[in-house]
Amino acid sequence: MTHALSARQLAALLPGLSTVRPVYRHLFEAIGSLILDGRVALHVRLPAERALAGALGLSRPTVTSAYALLRENGYAHSRQGAGTWTALPREVVPHKVTRALPAPEADIDLARAAPGLPPHVLDDALARVAPQLAVYTRTSGYHPYGLPGLRAAVAERFTRRGLPTVPDQVLITSGAQHALTLVIGLLTAPGDRVLVENPSYPNALEAMRRARLRLVPTPVSDDGWDLEAVEATLRRTIPRLAFLTPDFHNPTGLLMPEESRARLVRAARSYGTWLVIDETMTDLALDCPAPAPFAARALPNGTGGVITIGSMSKTHWGGLRIGWLRAPSQLVTELAGQRIATDLGGSVLDQLLAHTLLDGGEELLGRQLEALRGQRAALAGALTEHLPRWTWQPPPGGLSLWVDLGAPVATALAERLLDHGVRIESGACFATDPGVFENRLRIPYTMPPATLREAVRRMAATLAEGLRAPSATRRPHLVV
Repeated sequence: MTHALSARQLAALLPGLSTVRPVYRHLFEAIGSLILDGRVALHVRLPAERALAGALGLSRPTVTSAYALLRENGYAHSRQGAGTWTALPREVVPHKVTRALPAPEADIDLARAAPGLPPHVLDDALARVAPQLAVYTRTSGYHPYGLPGLRAAVAERFTRRGLPTVPDQVLITSGAQHALTLVIGLLTAPGDRVLVENPSYPNALEAMRRARLRLVPTPVSDDGWDLEAVEATLRRTIPRLAFLTPDFHNPTGLLMPEESRARLVRAARSYGTWLVIDETMTDLALDCPAPAPFAARALPNGTGGVITIGSMSKTHWGGLRIGWLRAPSQLVTELAGQRIATDLGGSVLDQLLAHTLLDGGEELLGRQLEALRGQRAALAGALTEHLPRWTWQPPPGGLSLWVDLGAPVATALAERLLDHGVRIESGACFATDPGVFENRLRIPYTMPPATLREAVRRMAATLAEGLRAPSATRRPHLVV
């Protein structure tokens, strides 16, 4: 299916060019930057030279010269009679790596944006659940829907946040990733289209690729979501699902505006697309109130075409494999049937611990948010001191900074940092296409301030030494 970028759409993304010389070179650089940063997708047909010249108020030879530079430098290619299509220079695309399980030890692991749980909190929770666990050991222990008490607690949490929910609308899962794979398994078939953000959570993208789904990216830039582009993509592709993280988006940390949410619900409903909303970051509001559930904008009763996924991995601890999804009751029943074919039910102990932690969660979450604010400030201060040319936007919530390095060196830097005891993934890990976001790093602020400052110091020292090309045998590791 042809995807073309109109002259008006591309002109809206470009900076003013009237005061720069030579204009054609600056136009080439601006379009190349948009491609590198994922704001213009790969394999998209650029507007005709005459149309773009008219939209920008430039001469056609100026645009012709800029397109020629794009082709010469690998950012575009032309087919006779078919136009000019976006691409990436061969040297920018890193060697394909299958992301897998743990790599060698590193002193500082920045590949995982996830907090730890204070030992005394876990000790206290374990003491409180021990008597309950003894009761459950006299039963079979299989609960494919999840423990009734935990389902009720999650339902009450949705209701308290502004979305009336009953336990029959909740399925407890072994983390948010498990919830997503259940939804994919039930609602999609190989070859179906899924609208995804670009960048997005890499494990979600990998799950969709393994299900042989066709990813349809829509950009999330420093300015947020382009709803006009999202609506156009929905209209053009009519995807089966749209997977979105509107609350403190991973990896950018952005928060989708209220008006955009209602507009997105209307658009998805028009084309029969299920919205799968990842709310794993929702409670991590650092500079604003935590947003209401996205599904509250759907009708009737917040069930119209929206599936909400949540988890305790980002707010409590990833080792507690507890997540959930909220959906219409009938769909929850069908998803529970899907779940039985894979794991029969989750750990009773983990679910009892989760229920206990949720019951006392406000005080624990408050302490965690205060720590995250301090860690975010420490990371930002260290970057300003040691790497002043790097740029980022302070996120209103979430767990990481989405940092622009100013050059496509992220994979080379990540590989070299392993030699300095720092593990991190380049921005390309979060892209729908290899090579995009090579100018970006996701840097979590989930570690103590002193550790973050040391990590940044090592980054600066590594850059000062110079970078080599990425290795073809770079060792993969887990990214969360």
